[in-house]
Amino acid sequence: MPQGTDRLLAPDDPAPVRVLRPEGRSDFVLTADHAGRAIPKRLGTLGLSDSELARHIACDIGIAGVTESLSGALDAAAVLQTYSRLVIDCNRQPGLETSIPIVSEVTLIPGNENLPKEEREARRCEIFQPYHDCIEEALETRRSQRRHTVLIAMHSFTPVFKGVSRKVEIGILYNRDARLPHIMLDLLRREGDLNVGDNEPYAVGDLSDYTVPVHGEKRGLPHVEIEIRQDLIANPTGQAAWAARLARLLPEADARLHESGA
Repeated sequence: MPQGTDRLLAPDDPAPVRVLRPEGRSDFVLTADHAGRAIPKRLGTLGLSDSELARHIACDIGIAGVTESLSGALDAAAVLQTYSRLVIDCNRQPGLETSIPIVSEVTLIPGNENLPKEEREARRCEIFQPYHDCIEEALETRRSQRRHTVLIAMHSFTPVFKGVSRKVEIGILYNRDARLPHIMLDLLRREGDLNVGDNEPYAVGDLSDYTVPVHGEKRGLPHVEIEIRQDLIANPTGQAAWAARLARLLPEADARLHESGA
């Protein structure tokens, strides 16, 4: 950890992680890798305008509110990242080009150009690592208590990407383990009023994701990554509605998982 004047985060910068209901009684542990849009004061605005920092490139719009409400409804532990993915993406393996992007979608990020190794390491140590340490601690505590644990990675996606409209309203994402995702796909399709994506608009992979491969797959935990279209959760009403829907469906999915012996 950098010391003194070498530190990235100042004493009055926000903490890099928020933990809700660490003693929650639910089987679920929620994560939100892109919940925040904060930027350390030392980095200014990364050379971007306020309008650019209000876009999806900076954070997953609406997902913080959904995750907070869902945590409350389920009495579930939740770990949320405070800082913008433009500072460092907490759902990417450090060292990859997408970890600290120079270009996001089609937008140049001036504050990320030509970063020295020390600056990259400071972002990893002070923002990325504390977030994942909190997730690891939550999961390890539950393992030691022999608690059944289901990992839910919460994300949102843009209704239009590079000029192409997306009809999918909620995407269920997975890679090697489809136990819970297939149950959730079935339950969501039975709702009858949703356009549900099976590994759309993205799919989980080792290079495109970090939280699910590391905390879900490697631990052998049942897990799913949930993507909600941002126009549906851009305001508190939409966030509350989606949290209520997931609070109804996730326990049913968990019950089916138990019944299947998974």
